[in-house]
Amino acid sequence: MTDETLPPVDQHVARSRGCHKIFLGYAPGVGKTFTMLSEAQRRHQRGEDVVIGFVEPHKRPETIALLEGLDAIPTKPIKYRDTVLQEMDTAGIIARHPEWVLVDELAHTNAPGASHKKRWQSVEEILDAGINVISTVNVQHFESLNDTVAQITGVCVRETVPDRILDQADEVVLVDITPEALVNRLNRGVIYAPEKVPKALANFFRRGNLVALRELALRRTAEEVDEDLTEFIQEHDVDKTWGAQERVLVAVTPRPLGSKLVRRGYRLAKRMNGRFWTLYTRPPGVSLSAKEEQTLTELKDLTKELGGEVVEVVGADAAGEIIDFATRNQVTYVVMGQSARSRMNEVMRGSIVNRIMRETRNVDIVVVADPQRADTAPASSAG
Repeated sequence: MTDETLPPVDQHVARSRGCHKIFLGYAPGVGKTFTMLSEAQRRHQRGEDVVIGFVEPHKRPETIALLEGLDAIPTKPIKYRDTVLQEMDTAGIIARHPEWVLVDELAHTNAPGASHKKRWQSVEEILDAGINVISTVNVQHFESLNDTVAQITGVCVRETVPDRILDQADEVVLVDITPEALVNRLNRGVIYAPEKVPKALANFFRRGNLVALRELALRRTAEEVDEDLTEFIQEHDVDKTWGAQERVLVAVTPRPLGSKLVRRGYRLAKRMNGRFWTLYTRPPGVSLSAKEEQTLTELKDLTKELGGEVVEVVGADAAGEIIDFATRNQVTYVVMGQSARSRMNEVMRGSIVNRIMRETRNVDIVVVADPQRADTAPASSAG
């Protein structure tokens, strides 16, 4: 068979997974969408095939001006209750198969009836089809930072994105301006309508909030840079004696604090390029309430979502199980919650933390404070 008689190659099938570039910000109004569209215009002028999948210009004239000349995939109308909502047409984008597609607000929750529940899931499908994606997201939407952001701002962010989306991105670009410049933009009416500005300044846009959120974004971006550097060093044999992998064990019980512990363990492992487990010791012959079982299931799901491993053992000695697992798996860090036992109870029965320290070697223990703990909390195991 000659080359002329070979069947044509389906370029859509032959192409591998697309590249993903994320513009990361720390608050609304820092300029993520504007920066994304500016890059899209540069690519368009170079002759690259760039289309708009979904962009929210928020009625900002400078941003709207950057839409000019770019092709857009029509949004998909979805009727929800008495309203028609416009969502990104994932199937339409894949059928058009551009070189690059722009997708704003990764954490967005799609209307019921869309192809995916979350917009980041739609992006995953587009990437799997071999299409390159440029997207935007704010740091407060990442799952592992949920507790930290709530403590900083007093707001529990409901729309979250798995950290693996950022970890797997080919390029992460921080869109950064100072908190002072951001507040100035807010006061000029660039971000919200004038009547909404006073409330925003008194809540989310307090200077302390912005400084802390900016620090989170800077650290998260730095982690991505560190990971790229580590990968380069390992691929090029720069240093064959690179440190051993850290191993983090998170000890939990079915308490609300558990999710905070899992996220802390994940961040610790991620920062040190290590791995982590979540361990629950189920007391023999003890039945958990339906609420406790639900909490435990949520902790397991969160662990898996963050890339950790779930371990459940049956035993009457929770501390002993932690020590045994840590020893067998060469754990370097144990993360556990502040004990709910009274001080007198710990004096009589002994501290779990002290026992773990006494019976393990080269293991650091991180005890996470429980903000909801009362001085009169009933006796129970740590975690």
